[in-house]
Amino acid sequence: MPTYLMLANLTDEGRRVVKDDPDRLREINKEVEFFGVKIVAQYALLGPHDFVNIIEAPSDEVVAKLAIHLSARGTLSPTTLPAMTLESLIATLKKKSGF
Repeated sequence: MPTYLMLANLTDEGRRVVKDDPDRLREINKEVEFFGVKIVAQYALLGPHDFVNIIEAPSDEVVAKLAIHLSARGTLSPTTLPAMTLESLIATLKKKSGF
């Protein structure tokens, strides 16, 4: 399955929810998995983003639907980036192509 990085920032409401109920973060994982998305790793961050989630999903469309679903609640704002392994990038660069 394709791999994605989902960076997430809590909104003011999201910070209140997490402060009052930190376990809510785990409950969100169940919703993510309901979409057929596998959570590979998760980290809380210091800096411009609050969290990074490394996920695998069947398609860009599934990830887009998930991001809209999560952001519609108003508790977080996700940014999703498709990712590829270095091996895949190197193999692509070595291929002879018309461009």
